[in-house]
Order: sequence, then C-alpha cells, then structure tokens
Amino acid sequence: MQTGDEEPLLVVGELRDSSYRENLVERTVEKYGKLDILVNNAGIISLGSIENSTLENYDTMMDVNVRSVFHLTSLAVPHLIDTRGNIVNVSSVNGIRAFAGVLSYCMSKAALDQFTRCAALDLAPKGVRVNSVNPGVTITELQKRGGLSDEAYANFLERSKMTHALGRPGEAGEIAESIAFLASDASSFITGATLPVDGGRHAMCPR
Repeated sequence: MQTGDEEPLLVVGELRDSSYRENLVERTVEKYGKLDILVNNAGIISLGSIENSTLENYDTMMDVNVRSVFHLTSLAVPHLIDTRGNIVNVSSVNGIRAFAGVLSYCMSKAALDQFTRCAALDLAPKGVRVNSVNPGVTITELQKRGGLSDEAYANFLERSKMTHALGRPGEAGEIAESIAFLASDASSFITGATLPVDGGRHAMCPR
C-alpha cells in the first residue's frame, strides 16, 4: 500500500522458497521499523479429484496455501507481538464446505481455517488477533490459472448466479473491504473467526 508520496516496498520472489519468505519479513521491518498487519493472501487452485490428483499437485497446493502461511506467520509473530498487531488469512468457502473436483484445494483451505483458529488461541494472550476471510467465487484470474479455459470460466461465472444466494459472484474489492475490516480496530473484539464473504454460498444446500 502506498502512503502519501512514499514508494511502496515490493519484494518479488517465489513464495515456496523459505529464504524469500525470510527476506520478505526482514526487508519489511527494515523499511518501516515495525510490522502491524500480516495478510496471507497468496494462493493457488487446480482441478483434481481423489481419482486423478497427483501427489505432486497435492504437495504444491499445500506448500503454497498452507506451508508458506505457517512459515510467514511464525516469522512475523515476534514483530506483531511488539505492535499488538493482527493477522488476516485469505481462505475460501471451500474451507467451510466440500466441493467435488478440487480436492487438494479444499483440503488446503480447511487446514488454513484450522490454522487460523489455533493461532488465534496461541496469540490471544499476547494481544494479537488472527482471523480469516472465506470468499466465494470472486472475479479474478484464479480459476483460469488453475486450468479453466476462457469458455469454461465464462460458464463457471454464469453458474455462480445460481450457486450464490445473492445471485452473482463477488468482486475483489468486496473481499478487500472485509480484510480491511478484520485488520482494523473496528474488529478489536474478533479473533479466531472465519468470515464468509461469499454471497451466502456457505449457507446453501442443493435440493
């Protein structure tokens, strides 16, 4: 985030590389002198069921969506304790509900939700809050990067009008607003929460 005329700090690298994660935290604290908020937002998705998912696919999914979050958080925690800061993890409705054809992704987000709750209890005595947002289908490049063609993605968004109670997919800005809320003092009495920001999809059941 850019503040005034100050240039934002950009640290480019491979999130699966532990040395990059260490450098990311070190350079951030070096530049700003402290760390107030950690948003674990990076994530990937890919298609695959128990019948056709590979172990390599599973390992990559868990490495990016869970292991990197665990490590980044552990690196950030001493600084967040100093500032009584907080953590917001970006999970998914797939962590709350089961969906066919995206097994490894669902597992990774369920693990992230449990990580959120456990870390919240660990850090509550230190005054550090930990929460997550759980988006539904959101208009980004995530699904196309995960293997959907342009046509399949268009059909996916059209179907989202029926799979979300509010009749549409979400916008990235709506997720960002929810993250900002959980990161702000407006949510000072909230920790260990997994907040669905999914147009009601988590509450729906097929009939």
